[in-house]
Amino acid sequence: MPPRPAPRDLRAADSDRERVVALLGEALADGRLSHEEYSERMPLALAARTLGELADLTADLVSPEHQPVQPGDGRPVTALGNTASRSGRWVVPGAMTCVAAFGEVVLDMREAILQDRHVVLTVYALFGKVRLIVPAGVEVVMNGTDVLARERGATVKRVPTSSDVPVIEVRGYLVASEALARTPARPRRWLPGRRKPIT
Repeated sequence: MPPRPAPRDLRAADSDRERVVALLGEALADGRLSHEEYSERMPLALAARTLGELADLTADLVSPEHQPVQPGDGRPVTALGNTASRSGRWVVPGAMTCVAAFGEVVLDMREAILQDRHVVLTVYALFGKVRLIVPAGVEVVMNGTDVLARERGATVKRVPTSSDVPVIEVRGYLVASEALARTPARPRRWLPGRRKPIT
């Protein structure tokens, strides 16, 4: 079995390149990039093959949490008396850890890249909250140990045996805390004949 590529070495999609191109255009427009710098980076963005190559082009333009592409560094997501979040186009490793002590961790996975079909999220929470926002079609299993805590939003009771179903399994320890998973509702489609008459 070939070794799993590091998040930085994952292949970039056209949408990833488009995100970086858009940010480079914004940086040119507001003066963060000169015309010369923009002319240097734009061809590199269009030719980039990996997420790491794209991330290098915008590293000095916005903070890490606002990067258009976030390969990740493998460190735990930690909220100590504050809020920590991951959102946008980021790589979710096969195993990750989050810590919420008197704070809140928000993991928005709607646009994320799941590196494995079975993601194990280990949570350590003390008077904290962990919120997961998962896309439709991803199952959530809550297997944490709770002390005066609660876990809500599980879609199945145990990890599915089929490897075709992406699943996020929450483990770890929650003390006087909450772990909540939800899938945003799909926008309602307009149906002919349901429009209100103009008065």
